[in-house]
Amino acid sequence: MCRFKTYGLLVSFCVSWISIDCQSLIQSGPMVGYSSMKEVGLWVQTKESVDVSINYWPSGDSVNRKLTKVVKTTSDNALIAHLTAEYLEPGIKYNYSVNINGIEQAFDYPTSFQTLPIWKWRGDAPDFTFIAGSCNYISEEKYDRPGKPYGGQYDIFKFINEENPDFMVWLGDNTYLREPDWDSKSGIYYRNTHTRSLKELQPLLANTHHYAIWDDHDFGPNDSEGSYSLKNLTLQAFKDFWFNPSYGAGGTEGITGFFNWNDCDFFLLDNRWYRTPQDSLGTILGNNQVTWLINALKSSSAKFKFICVGGQFLSDAPIFENHAIFAKERSEIIELIDVAQIKNIIFLTGDRHHSEISKITTNNGNTIYDITSSPMTSGAYDHSDEQNKNRVNGSMIGIRNYAKISVSGPSESRILNIEFKNTNGELIYKYEILAQ
Repeated sequence: MCRFKTYGLLVSFCVSWISIDCQSLIQSGPMVGYSSMKEVGLWVQTKESVDVSINYWPSGDSVNRKLTKVVKTTSDNALIAHLTAEYLEPGIKYNYSVNINGIEQAFDYPTSFQTLPIWKWRGDAPDFTFIAGSCNYISEEKYDRPGKPYGGQYDIFKFINEENPDFMVWLGDNTYLREPDWDSKSGIYYRNTHTRSLKELQPLLANTHHYAIWDDHDFGPNDSEGSYSLKNLTLQAFKDFWFNPSYGAGGTEGITGFFNWNDCDFFLLDNRWYRTPQDSLGTILGNNQVTWLINALKSSSAKFKFICVGGQFLSDAPIFENHAIFAKERSEIIELIDVAQIKNIIFLTGDRHHSEISKITTNNGNTIYDITSSPMTSGAYDHSDEQNKNRVNGSMIGIRNYAKISVSGPSESRILNIEFKNTNGELIYKYEILAQ
């Protein structure tokens, strides 16, 4: 029986589909977080309080090793260490290893990260590939609803890892808080630990950069909004379990953030912190976040501008938690984008337990897209009968899947390729977008 400490308590933690070496002091990870030209964020969770550090070196040059600062993990944040590989060189792939109490740990899968290259004034932006996905439910019988398990087909992470993506964007519902979880710090950190410890997930965490936003299930109860009383605890847990480069962009209070990858910008939005109860005059994002978003989009020189938000934005079906229910805010955002003539806007969304592509053409002739990627391991539903007039014909996918997105080509004719794949990595649907 494996065990880990949380808030001074020993909590039993091993089930049949999670196999962790009980001799190791690593609970989950390592995980590669954000990347920049000069530093990279690295993440590890341990089973008890230990000293953690990471060795890193350019691939093929293990002689020139560097060492991160040493971090002692504590039960205050579920024994998590955030470490930074510093003073790196741009455009280099690095290998790394984890030290626990000064002893180097061995893994049976690659552990590597990369820095962003210097490409401006030197040529075209490099091509790259990333994964977008949402809705990751890891079943646990004693806390799940009775009946058929809601989560499954965890081998999807094996096939995602085999895609060898540069990074992955987690689009919310990255873990599912249950009834015993969302009313206490112990429950919140337990559920995040349970999800992150999935055996099938570990190789992908260790070898691919990860960025994340949240939606209702990792924020709080189902369909929760800004009045959720423990949102400060789930915010801290989100910051502990993910390693985005920043939070609270534009003076906001939640997870709002940003990152760049080559010639593309990614705007990470918080659709929960400022959310009001549902009605046509309510808000999902709030004035401060919308103001920051529009100003940041105006300032961006990126070829494609990806807006990452938990729920569907362009679907015009005013159901469930679609932005269409908050009609006033949705219309204002579209108009602000259109008036400013901001081109090549791509929303990346999740939540819906189906995937599809939506698209609109604005009054000024600009095309905006919404790529919905959902679910990875939670229940899937075919919503073909849903009246979304903006859906691209043939793009509805009602099974578990993920989206592989590639940006390629010379600067004057950059192309976005979207491939939706099933849990075995097999192609279901593909679509191409040319930069305007």
